[in-house]
Amino acid sequence: MKKEVITYKEPKSPISEIFRNLRTSVQFANTKRGLHTLLVTSTNPGEGKSWVSVNLAVTFAQAGKKVILVDCDMRKGRQFSIFDVAPTPGLSNYLSGVTSDGEESSDSILSYIKETPVENLFVIPAGNVPPNPSELLVSDSMGQAIDDLKMIADLVIFDGTPCNLVTDSIIISRYVDTTLIVSAYRMTKMDELENLKKSIENVGGKIAGVVINRTKISQKQYYSAYYYGGHEDKEKKEKDKEIENTQNTVEVKEQKEIKGIKENKVSANKVGKETKNVSKYTDNYEQIKIGTVKTVENETKTKNKKKKEEMLRKKEEVESKKDKKKAKELEDMINEKLAESKEEKK
Repeated sequence: MKKEVITYKEPKSPISEIFRNLRTSVQFANTKRGLHTLLVTSTNPGEGKSWVSVNLAVTFAQAGKKVILVDCDMRKGRQFSIFDVAPTPGLSNYLSGVTSDGEESSDSILSYIKETPVENLFVIPAGNVPPNPSELLVSDSMGQAIDDLKMIADLVIFDGTPCNLVTDSIIISRYVDTTLIVSAYRMTKMDELENLKKSIENVGGKIAGVVINRTKISQKQYYSAYYYGGHEDKEKKEKDKEIENTQNTVEVKEQKEIKGIKENKVSANKVGKETKNVSKYTDNYEQIKIGTVKTVENETKTKNKKKKEEMLRKKEEVESKKDKKKAKELEDMINEKLAESKEEKK
């Protein structure tokens, strides 16, 4: 099954919540009449008709309803590729009564129903491309098929054709309870929508509303959605970013370790010359610690050296003073002797 079935692949995403809101709106719009059959169509190809059909069908199935999705685009049907089922036999084979091998096909629409990976959801592919799809849809077999499907399913959703190209969807709108029109932002023209609305109403069809697809939304708005699924996605991205940052940190650390001696030299110059001999595989924090200790030791040694020099200087001064005192005493003694010798001579 393809990723575009987002209501099944990512049921907690904001987009899935939008489809659940659409399911509720469609149900409330048909409360009085009851909703058993629904046609999904558009004005032009590429507006997201089949995508809306699939995801809306999944949301109804997830709500516990038995849903059958019928691919009515017998020219270019694609529901079989979305659910990975066989493209034939399908609706065209039932309506024409002929299989792809040219043999007579089953006259019961129930034999064309195929299971999908989604619980409570079944699909009928478009089948082989017939030469006259519009004529097949107006046949009595189409009305009988709808009645038979309504008997076994809670809801039958028809994926129609773009109405500006062919009238197939206009024909089907007569059989169903209501029709949902899919438009595309800045792609669908207003006059085309008005013409489609008039065409459906002219044949007696009813319109549930218009879905505007392909609208632009910012990443911030997307993750600020009410449903908690958006927050989970945001938390997942934050965790992924945290893991990525951790990996980058590890890579940076490994690169620093590979640089080796160059890193160590830079760290050593910051804390002192003694750290130059630190091993190249020593952690940066250990380098800083060792360098700081060495610096403190150097400062202590310098202070002790200065104190020692100061003490030596003071000692020399004391000794110098003592020597001067002795010299003075010696000089006085000599002077005394000289004076005594002078007196004796007299």
